[in-house]
Amino acid sequence: MAHTFDEKTTAQLNRAKEHFEQMFGKADRYLAVHAPGRSEIAGNHTDHEGGHVIAGALDVAIDAICAPNNLGVIRVASVGYDPFEVDFTNLEPSEDEFLTTKAIVRGMAANLVKLGFEPTGFDMAVVSDVPGGGGLSSSAAFEAAAGRAMEALWEGGSEISAVKLAQMSQNTENVYFGKPCGLMDQLAVCLGGLAFMNFEDSAEPKAEKLDLNFEDYGYALCLVDVGCDHVAFTDEYAAVPVEMQKVAAAFGKTRLSEVPVEDFQARVTELREELGDRALLRAIHYWYENDLVDKRWTDLQNSDIESFIALTNASGASSGMYLQNVSTSGSYQPAMLALGLAESILKGSGAVRIHGGGFGGSIQCFVPLALVETFISQMNQWFGEGACRHYAISDQGACAQWL
Repeated sequence: MAHTFDEKTTAQLNRAKEHFEQMFGKADRYLAVHAPGRSEIAGNHTDHEGGHVIAGALDVAIDAICAPNNLGVIRVASVGYDPFEVDFTNLEPSEDEFLTTKAIVRGMAANLVKLGFEPTGFDMAVVSDVPGGGGLSSSAAFEAAAGRAMEALWEGGSEISAVKLAQMSQNTENVYFGKPCGLMDQLAVCLGGLAFMNFEDSAEPKAEKLDLNFEDYGYALCLVDVGCDHVAFTDEYAAVPVEMQKVAAAFGKTRLSEVPVEDFQARVTELREELGDRALLRAIHYWYENDLVDKRWTDLQNSDIESFIALTNASGASSGMYLQNVSTSGSYQPAMLALGLAESILKGSGAVRIHGGGFGGSIQCFVPLALVETFISQMNQWFGEGACRHYAISDQGACAQWL
């Protein structure tokens, strides 16, 4: 499928080509690769429990230029980072590579080989404006970019759907990168646009897209990087699905989507003694938030933005009180501080909520357009220049195109 890149993507690809030729020399033919960052619009920690999510691809992305190298290795050079090589004769996961880009390349190669693709060496020069560790799924974007590059450069396999690419990326994130994520990040990156996702059937998740820009309804989608790489809180992040699934296991199930809330309520006293209160609170959040996702999708379909905003604030409160993925123990609470300061500017207008996995990373704010400049300026004073940015939904999902 032919893809037409917008002006911003084209400029970033041109930078990647310059970097390619600086690092590897000129090639006979170039492959352009694009994969956007993503924003979780609704559905905080619902995807891994078989629930519902609304997510959107953003106008920030990983863009890369690739070409075969006939060297038997994959060489990657990202602007601002040290280059590295991956020998694809060894495609086993290694804990020594957890949380590294090298692990992502190795994991995606392993997944494509399982599909019948025949690996060959290539070079990849990367430019990214997705904030690393800021909660916009830079890892998922790199997974999708690497996957699309290998799909185009390697022979022997067939076309990979957006859903299949997302599942391969999730496997890479879980097994090779060492992060126990759900499927939402990867599917949003691969699909592009604004999408409602249903993860009840993990083998065949369903997705429905909607053409919508929040600016048309008087609000700007702003994300604030709270200045703390959420990788630092991987253990806290990992505990969320573990505790939710302990509740499900008490009913002989694997995910909360399989447990009727009425059955849960009938056994609260027993479950408290067995699992403790926090696991139960996180389960309560799941059912509450999942219902809010459905209501907010209906609001967006009906152009009822004020109801969407009100329910987004309710979602944010649930994440803070019940899911408890905003604060950490002790005095260091960057995400909660950012939420409090954002609310002090908005004064009851718009909406604020934790974004994505939580703890570190970023917060999400829907800011009335009349307040955008003031909001961004003030948040940047508190969290550093460039911490707060106005984003837009991007229709283009992960793709590759020969130039």
